[in-house]
Amino acid sequence: MRMENFNDLAAFAVVAKERSFTRAAAQLRVSPSALSQTIRNLEERLGLRLLARTTRSVASTEAGERLLRTIAPRFEEIEAELAALSELRDKPAGTVRITAGEHAAISALQPALKRFLPDYPDIQVEIIVDYGLTDIVAEGFDAGVRMGEQVAKDMIAVPIGPQMRMAVVASPAYFERYPPPKTPQDMTAHKCINTRLPTYGGVFSWGLEKKGREVKVRGEGQLIFNSLAMRLSSTLDGLGVTYMPEDQVLPYIADGRLVRVLEDWCPFFPGYHLYYPSRRQQSPALALLADFLRYRSR
Repeated sequence: MRMENFNDLAAFAVVAKERSFTRAAAQLRVSPSALSQTIRNLEERLGLRLLARTTRSVASTEAGERLLRTIAPRFEEIEAELAALSELRDKPAGTVRITAGEHAAISALQPALKRFLPDYPDIQVEIIVDYGLTDIVAEGFDAGVRMGEQVAKDMIAVPIGPQMRMAVVASPAYFERYPPPKTPQDMTAHKCINTRLPTYGGVFSWGLEKKGREVKVRGEGQLIFNSLAMRLSSTLDGLGVTYMPEDQVLPYIADGRLVRVLEDWCPFFPGYHLYYPSRRQQSPALALLADFLRYRSR
């Protein structure tokens, strides 16, 4: 279907309502002569006289009045909708879909959303907890959250938290039965509560490091989870030693329910980043959320 250029119709509507080429030209920011030519071209295209011109006034003909009654409400609707879209730009709305690991969702996203969402009631955030390195484009996500070193180089990455650290912990009751390990090698004598992650193709190995020396611990044990809460609960129950993000166990270490070991083998590493493909594809809601989440060191 051939698409018409409706600029001349919009110009006619202004002239017909103002009943003046001079006032209409000022409103449209064109010269009166250019506007007059636009209306002549429209009349020639339609084969109808739309305006009756005299030296003192401009009035619509019968055909002009009929056309004005038809098109004026349509242009008003278009202007109202454009204004509404402008409000969406100023007041972002829509759904932001994010994939993240369980700890990232709990420690980085949830506390921030508690502060963010009340100010933006038209934004909805959907978080899918997934331990795999999801292809966010193929799976229809707007963004993902991963450790800094896990983000692909072609992605835009926004840091959303400080450096992180892991902790090796067990309950006092457990260490009454098994002597606390002094070195990573001592872990072979312990019951490890492990994690299965699809990203790593099996049971997640514990990454320990001291003075540039890296050691991967693959301890044996009776329990394997893909849930942070279940690992913590089982550790508190005295069923083994586990390796968890430090922030999740510090309160239990402080009140004596957990004992930390091998602390000098747990260095800091880059924290979580929000990542997405391109700023050109960024929705206003995602742009606002990304800026809100951005970590600014204090």
